[in-house]
Amino acid sequence: MAAVTMDLRILKSASDMNLIQKLEEIIWNMAPLPVHQTITAAQNGGLLLGAFIEDELVGFSYGFPGFHQGKGYLCSHMLGIHPHHQDKGLGALLKQKQKELAAEMGYDLITWTFDPLESRNAYLNLNKLNAVCSTYVENCYGDMDDNLNHGLPTDRLKVEWWITSSHVKEPLVIETADACNPYVWGISEDDFPVLLNPEWEDAERTVIVPIPANFQAIKNQNFELAMDWRFKTRAIFQKLFSKGYAMAAFQKGQEGLVHYYVLVQKDQLKLN
Repeated sequence: MAAVTMDLRILKSASDMNLIQKLEEIIWNMAPLPVHQTITAAQNGGLLLGAFIEDELVGFSYGFPGFHQGKGYLCSHMLGIHPHHQDKGLGALLKQKQKELAAEMGYDLITWTFDPLESRNAYLNLNKLNAVCSTYVENCYGDMDDNLNHGLPTDRLKVEWWITSSHVKEPLVIETADACNPYVWGISEDDFPVLLNPEWEDAERTVIVPIPANFQAIKNQNFELAMDWRFKTRAIFQKLFSKGYAMAAFQKGQEGLVHYYVLVQKDQLKLN
């Protein structure tokens, strides 16, 4: 059997953008981004990358320039992988190539958002890429009709990926054995995790916060419980961020039902 070859390419042309549109529809079953928008971004400081297997586009990332309070950065708005090629590490490869090329373009910060209850994204962003999160946005995109978001407030965490920082090159080693673990969870009648105690204890040390290991299963089978997780964790993260905490790692739970965000004081992290 011949070996499968995969390569990463910068996407610039209108035909490239048409390939992205087709892949978007396959991944999310929603209207794709217009070509005039993506190609304009590509020509004006943006960065679009494609992952190809034997000349078939199977993954892409889309980023455009952002600017806030005198600071320029790359806003990495979309990362999508064909369903047949997910869980193969393509997302991490695209992000690493994005980091390399963005640094060459003069960026030192890349930002994007993700759902705080999606554990797969959390693991990639915090553990594999060494990004951090300290901003919580309620219902960021309003109502969405795709399979992942339909019916839920689209709360998001804002990721900060300081691509030239010491933290990305050599992240802080965080010990969780003595971490503050105030958030008690139990098991529902349908065998899903339930957050029982969302109260926060005022402690100036590492804090761990549980989220469901499979939030989409809860959403599909117990929507009321999914909403409960959304609103309770929203309050927890907003309070922790207001106290100077940042998410710096993600820890898989031994129970198999929940995983944990690991938060430390943001000023402990070497982000410059």
